[in-house]
Amino acid sequence: MTDITQARPRPLADTSPSAVVAGFIAMMTGYTSSLVLMFQAGQAAGLSTGQISSWIWALSIGMAICSIGLSLRYRTPITIAWSTPGAALLITSLSGVTYGEAIGAYITCAVLVTICGLTGSFEKLVKRLPSSLAAALLAGILFKIGSEIFIAAQHRTGLVLGMFFSYLIVKRLSPRYAVLTALLVGTAVAGMLGLLDFSGFNLEVAKPVWTTPVFSLAATISIGIPLFVVAMTSQNMPGIAVLRADGYNVPSSPLISVTGIASLLLAPFGSHGINLAAISAAICTGPHAHEDKSKRYTAAVWCGIFYGIAGTFGATLAALFAALPKELVLSIAALALFGSIMNGLSLAMNEPREREAALITFMVTASGFTLFSVGSAFWGIIAGVLTLLILNWRKA
Repeated sequence: MTDITQARPRPLADTSPSAVVAGFIAMMTGYTSSLVLMFQAGQAAGLSTGQISSWIWALSIGMAICSIGLSLRYRTPITIAWSTPGAALLITSLSGVTYGEAIGAYITCAVLVTICGLTGSFEKLVKRLPSSLAAALLAGILFKIGSEIFIAAQHRTGLVLGMFFSYLIVKRLSPRYAVLTALLVGTAVAGMLGLLDFSGFNLEVAKPVWTTPVFSLAATISIGIPLFVVAMTSQNMPGIAVLRADGYNVPSSPLISVTGIASLLLAPFGSHGINLAAISAAICTGPHAHEDKSKRYTAAVWCGIFYGIAGTFGATLAALFAALPKELVLSIAALALFGSIMNGLSLAMNEPREREAALITFMVTASGFTLFSVGSAFWGIIAGVLTLLILNWRKA
C-alpha cells in the first residue's frame, strides 16, 4: 500500500470543486444527523440557550481544528465529528445530574479516550481486525443512510427523482461533478416547489460559556463510562474502518489521542466529545471527493472550514438547516455515499473464507441493532469475529 502521508500538502493547489462540495456535504450530513438530539438533550436538562449554543460552538471548533490539522499533517481525508450515539445517550442521562457533574463526566470520558490513544491499545485492536470485516462494517454503517434516498422519494417524489436522474446523467458524462449537479438541481427544484423557508434564520455569533466541572461517581457511571464505550465502538472503530477500506493506512493512535485531548480542553464549554467520523468521513474518502486519491484530504480540510463557520454562528445553525427540506439533505448524502458503499461491499466479499462472516457483519451493522445502549457497529464486529472463528477455527 502506498504511503501518501510523506508528500507535502498543497491544499490550494490540490483542491477542486468536487472536494469543496464533498466537504460541505460531509459537514451538512454531520450536523443534520444529530443536531436536533443535542437541542433535545439540552432542553431536557434545563440548559439555557447560551449553554446550548456554547455546546455547539465547542464541538464545532474542536472538529474544525482537528479535521484541518490532522488532514494536513497526514495528507489523508481525516474527518472529525461529535458522537451521535453519545448525543442520544444524553437525552435521558443529563436530566439526572447537574450540568457541572455532566461536564466532569465529559472530562472523564476524554481522559479514557486519550489513554487509549497514547498507550496504543486501540491501534493493536484495529490491526487484528480482518480487512473484509472492516469493509463490511463500513458498508453496513453507510447502507441505512444510503437507502434513505428511496424512502425520501415516497414523500418528495419530484425533488428526489430530479436529483437522482441528474446524478446518473452527469455521472456518465463527467463523474466528478455528479454530486454537485444533484445538489444544485435539488436546491433549484426545492425553491420552485416552495420548500425553502429562511424565515426563521437570523445571523447571531455564538459565545462560549464556561462551566466549572464537578466530579461525581453517579455521573461517571451514568454518563462518563457509557460515553467512552460508545465513542470507541460506534465512532472511532468505524472511523478507522472507513479510512482502511479506502486505502488510507494512517496510524490510529495519534488520531485517537488528538481527539481525546481536544475533547478534554473543550469539555468545560459543553463539548461531550469529538471522535473520528464514519458516515461523513466516507463522503470525503470516496471517489466523488476527488478523482486523485492523494488529493482527497482537501475535502476533509474544507469540511473543517465549514465546521468552523457553522460553529461560529452556532446559535442560528438549527434554523439554517431547518430551511432545507429533509428529503434534499438525505438524498444528497446518500448519493455522495454510493461509491463508498460499493467499495465496502466489494472488499468485504473479496476473500472467500471470510465472506459469510463479512455478510453477517454487514447485516448486523445495517440493522441498527442496539443492546445495552451500545450500537450496531460494535455488535456487527462481534458477530463477524465469532462467525469467522466458528467457521474457520483450525481449518486448513
